Amino acid sequence: MLQIATRACLGWFFGWTFLLSIVAAFAAEPSAALPPTPGQTNRNFVVLGDSLAAGYGVDLSEAFPAILQKQFKASGLDYTVVNAGVSGDTSAGALRRLDWILRRPVDVLLVEVGGNDGLRGQTPASTKTNLQSIIERTRKKYPQAQIVLAGMRMPPNMGSYVEQFDKLYAEVAAEQKVALVPFLLAGVGGVRELNQEDGIHPTPEGHRKIATNVFEVVKPLLEKRAGP
Repeated sequence: MLQIATRACLGWFFGWTFLLSIVAAFAAEPSAALPPTPGQTNRNFVVLGDSLAAGYGVDLSEAFPAILQKQFKASGLDYTVVNAGVSGDTSAGALRRLDWILRRPVDVLLVEVGGNDGLRGQTPASTKTNLQSIIERTRKKYPQAQIVLAGMRMPPNMGSYVEQFDKLYAEVAAEQKVALVPFLLAGVGGVRELNQEDGIHPTPEGHRKIATNVFEVVKPLLEKRAGP
């Protein structure tokens, strides 16, 4: 079983690395990803992410941000989920487009970037700095915003880099005092039946699992913000 799991994980990793340049070529322009909508009265839950949020290979209505919207509605949580996902994005790319995103009021920000950093072998220190900057800049514009960080992990064949990368999300969450989804792809990454033929991007069922991973963390936070 361990060998099977390892092969699945390696296939997921190498497939993702191979397609990374292809996916990036089809990335949406930041200006197209999140046009501001003045006058909105309910609260915004913004997902700042990469191809996982953008729903690569599935209908946008099947991507985890859209599923989160349904979960919020079913739970009586008055939040509009704003999908600011751009395929192929890195933490640096997300930071560069953040000012545009912050033109829209942000009540909750889910930061779902960094996975592409790891697959490109960028230093964990640079990813950590970018994540911190995203959080700090958001708080400067919207001091009351709730920020949630979605953790990512690298495949075990990457040696000592794996541990360095994996722990940076917990470090950022602790230092910045933000909520953490320990591993966004828990129960999905490396599971063949929950990923598309490329072995990388989740199927609609995989996206439902991702949405549940996020919802379990954010639901009590949003309920607390709502008050009695």
